[in-house]
This record gives sequence, structure tokens and C-alpha cells, in this order.
Amino acid sequence: MQQNTEIRTINTTDYQTVANIYNEYIKLGTASMEETLKTADDIASWIQKFHNREKLYVFTEDDEVIGWGIIKRYSDREGYRFACETAVYFTETKLGKGYGTTMKKYVIEQCKQLQYKHLVAKVFATNTASIVYNEKLGYTIVGRQNQIGFKNNQWLDMIIMQYVIE
Repeated sequence: MQQNTEIRTINTTDYQTVANIYNEYIKLGTASMEETLKTADDIASWIQKFHNREKLYVFTEDDEVIGWGIIKRYSDREGYRFACETAVYFTETKLGKGYGTTMKKYVIEQCKQLQYKHLVAKVFATNTASIVYNEKLGYTIVGRQNQIGFKNNQWLDMIIMQYVIE
């Protein structure tokens, strides 16, 4: 990884780029159940609705946002207060360079700081690269939700993975 990279908290000037990166995955159809493309206003709305333990970080290279990672509460029910969902997205041209691993490790560390114990990743069953990536970072497969999503005129299965902080 190059020396001119940084991970930082998102700011308003990043909203459109974060939306653009996410839209790559929405169009591809293999990593998000979303079907409607996102705008900067959509990202602003996410941030405005965040709980104080929900975060969105951006990964920059040469001061340009090339990826992002998110920590979202698993549920707003109090009993789940130590559980969160994590996800990382990078623009396609930056995949396979180790940036995603660096970002996910950062997200995991932030989860520890936020006093989460149980991290969840939901991955399309057909997305073997993402499953392997999460396993390398310490996530384990704990289940499969059969035909939980419908996208591109087909039923999709989701793999549920977890990372338990000891």
C-alpha cells in the first residue's frame, strides 16, 4: 500500500463520491440489495440518522476518496447494543490492492473502541471473494438465509458472518 493513503471520518464533501462508489455495487448487483442509485443527499440522510455509535469512514489515496467503510447498529433494541453490522466498499479500480483489508481492520478496531462485541457481515452467497476476504479477517460463517432477497429477477441467498471480539 502506498504512503499517501489515509482513513478518516466522512465529511460533507465526500457524500457524492461515497454515493458513486456505492452505486457501482448497486449496478453490479452482487454486493447490495439496494436497487435505487444513491445521491449525496441520500448519504447525508444516512449520516443525519446515525446513532452516536454508527460511523462512516472514507479511505483516501492522494486526497481522493477511493473507498469507504461503515459501522451500523445491528438493531435499535437495547439487548443488541453490543452488536453491529460492518461493510466496506471500494471503487472497482482499487480492488485487489489490499486497501479493503486495511479498511476492514480499521473498522474492526473502531468497533472495539465503540464497545461492540459482535460484528456481523452479510454477504451474497455467490460472492465467494467477499466471503474469503471476511474469513481472512477473522469472520466466520454462522448461517445462510435462503432466498431472502429478490434482485435481477432471481431469488438470492445471503451468508451471515460474524466476528466476536474477545
